[in-house]
Amino acid sequence: MKGKTIVMTGATSGIGEVAALALAGLGARIVFIARDEARARATLRKLEAKAPDSSHRMHLADLSSMDETRKVGRAIAASEPRIDVLINNAGAMFADRRVTPEGLELTFALNHMAYFVLTEALREKLIASAPARIVSTSSTAHEGASLDFSDLQSARGYGGFKVYGRSKLANILFTRELARRLAGMGVTANCLHPGFVATRFGHSAGGWTGRLVPFLQAFAISPEKGADTIVHLASSPEVADVTGAYFVKRKVVEPSAAARDDSAARRLWEASEALAGAQAQSERAAG
Repeated sequence: MKGKTIVMTGATSGIGEVAALALAGLGARIVFIARDEARARATLRKLEAKAPDSSHRMHLADLSSMDETRKVGRAIAASEPRIDVLINNAGAMFADRRVTPEGLELTFALNHMAYFVLTEALREKLIASAPARIVSTSSTAHEGASLDFSDLQSARGYGGFKVYGRSKLANILFTRELARRLAGMGVTANCLHPGFVATRFGHSAGGWTGRLVPFLQAFAISPEKGADTIVHLASSPEVADVTGAYFVKRKVVEPSAAARDDSAARRLWEASEALAGAQAQSERAAG
């Protein structure tokens, strides 16, 4: 990975930070986006200690905001000569329904729309840098989930685990449609289940969810094991030509039937495009 630039989200803790450090150790330069400045600076110090000559860089943005995600994506695209890998890894689960200032349900905004908006902002740079890769973190939590296109913001019957599962289904559908749209352009798109990992994830979910997750994590795998497939998809020559796939433990695995529905993938893309486009128009009108 020497000479390669990787853009990452969710790199300041858990499997994301482990993956960032592992990829830096392989020679990659890490450019990451974080919301919390103190944690971002701590991660940057670790990266600099791991690979002091790589000029790693941090950017601050709240990825639950389409506006901030779009702006930071444009800033990275403008400042980086090339981007070899994009890793979409930021995500969260919330026990109660929360709505962003842009009117999106928070899980959908952070776990899906951030992937969509950031990837779109960096897509031309990735194509210009081909061969390039896009890696997105999903989960087996997608199994049993389905999308209700009349209620993508989960206004009806909200449940933290249920809505999280829908967002992870969205990650797989997004990956399938992205791979289709990037076919022949030298950019692959794959997603993965990292495993149930002992990290900070879920600790701030609130309610009984936030109390249950730390207990369950006593039975979880290490962040190092959870990060392994991310590192593999970002760096291994074995998967250089694989695209549109869902991986578990470095292996291609068939996701649920709902996650293989290409018409739903196209429909989700169009809905996401409309949401992002409407917000961009609002932003232009305000500016």
